[in-house]
Amino acid sequence: MANPKYGRHLPAFILLFLTKGSTYGSALLNRMKEEMPYNFSDGPAVYRALNELEKEEAVIAQWDTSAKGAAKKCYTITDKGMMMLTEFRKELDQLKKNMEYFLSEFDKIEDREENQ
Repeated sequence: MANPKYGRHLPAFILLFLTKGSTYGSALLNRMKEEMPYNFSDGPAVYRALNELEKEEAVIAQWDTSAKGAAKKCYTITDKGMMMLTEFRKELDQLKKNMEYFLSEFDKIEDREENQ
């Protein structure tokens, strides 16, 4: 997947949230804002990521016309999306280990500066 401007791991979070059940884009965005410690996305970014995930067949979308008003797209994760999510998990685990190393090394620098 290309690295769009909205953040490299936004698709991973979208897929993660879709494992909890099918949902509309606006509901997905609201849940992300409520549940994530540091929400780095906005509405347009989420919809761009959903469109890319749909093109990659990681999610499927169906139009819901049952309610009055405008039709809404409801997104569901696919088997391919689950495989992508597993790959994101591996990538994020490696990133986490590198970040832990960075923080540990940075703490050593701060400790040295405090002891001088």
